[in-house]
Amino acid sequence: MMKISLPYGKEKLTADLDESILNGVLVSQIENYDPQKSQIELVKEALLNPVDSPGLRELAKGKKKVVIIASDHTRPVPSKIIMPLMLAEIREGNSDAEITILIATGFHRLTTKEEMIQKFGSAIVEKEKIVVHDSGAVDSLVKIGILPSGGELIINQLAEEADLLVSEGFIEPHFFAGFSGGRKSVLPGIASRVTVLANHCGEFIAHPKARTGCIEGNPLHTDMLYAARAAKLAFVVNVVINSEKKVIQAVAGDCGSAHAKGCEFLKSLCRVKAIPSDIVITSNGGYPLDQNIYQAVKGMTAAEAAVKPGGVIIMLAKSNDGHGGESFFNTFKDEKNIEAMSERFEKTPRNETIPDQWEAQILARILLKAKVIYISAAPEAMIREFQMTPAKDLAEALSIAREYLNNDQARITVIPDGVAVIVE
Repeated sequence: MMKISLPYGKEKLTADLDESILNGVLVSQIENYDPQKSQIELVKEALLNPVDSPGLRELAKGKKKVVIIASDHTRPVPSKIIMPLMLAEIREGNSDAEITILIATGFHRLTTKEEMIQKFGSAIVEKEKIVVHDSGAVDSLVKIGILPSGGELIINQLAEEADLLVSEGFIEPHFFAGFSGGRKSVLPGIASRVTVLANHCGEFIAHPKARTGCIEGNPLHTDMLYAARAAKLAFVVNVVINSEKKVIQAVAGDCGSAHAKGCEFLKSLCRVKAIPSDIVITSNGGYPLDQNIYQAVKGMTAAEAAVKPGGVIIMLAKSNDGHGGESFFNTFKDEKNIEAMSERFEKTPRNETIPDQWEAQILARILLKAKVIYISAAPEAMIREFQMTPAKDLAEALSIAREYLNNDQARITVIPDGVAVIVE
């Protein structure tokens, strides 16, 4: 027997599996990577060796209005390390620069002052000018063009008026944009909700290249990179972090090529080969990423890439906050025909995309491929509304899966952390 352990909320759930039916365990190598340098040294080194770009201090020369796009409270970007170094570089190039830090909230709620202090530290919050982007505040937005997809490109006016626009961020696998970071600072980061909805349309989400770890040929990425170029995003500082949220690599420079370099580094550690199985067990990485069902869809996509058609995904996600999105929940509550739902999403014009449609569309795609058994603290009735089967622990989930498959010897693949790997 082999004991498996998966993160679940702030704890772990375990089970003993017969090794004769275990096909394999898919894990990222990121935790084994030793950069042999401090976090600050890594970021400084990146700033001194920009990819396809002059240095930040050089770019800042003669630039009066400088805007730094920063990630919001939903992203574990180590801004306490990155931001002071970026500010120092800009002021080294131009001590008179008028700097504004623009919080890229995208489609999220606004960031609070307390969250800013936690992110940047009190010194930066008290000293620097910080503005929180609001994707619905029409008066603070300006149209700068049309995306390749045909959607309107509308961004924060502060960014459009900047003499120099730069950003900080981090790179992780993303379940439809391929990777986070780089161009995402602009779209969805500081874009209008009209622009975000058009980019996250049903046609793009259904595209075979709109998957984890894929940017080449990904239509969402194409729009995003175009938006970054159109907004004149001149320089990015992006980091790769481990599970302890510590920097293990940093890249800086051009928003396309520096980001691509960071993505390749991350892919070298996170890419795993799928081992197709009847049952795939995975998680959403535990707290804070598994607080609701909405978030858990991301981890499910890793299992989706490994489960055989008609198989079973066992998903562990604490989900103590419930569904995580009213529109997301109501979509499943009101429509019980998954095939009809999926077809409707794909046919919805991009300018008629509704909030959270993309999450529902991806979950529907997963459910059309496999049965999902969901281990959580969410109400069982809620889980059933999503056409998933609730279970209280791994033993019960495995029992349900085997009964469903009518096979006590069903082969199993385990992906301990579904959000940490790129399954190919």
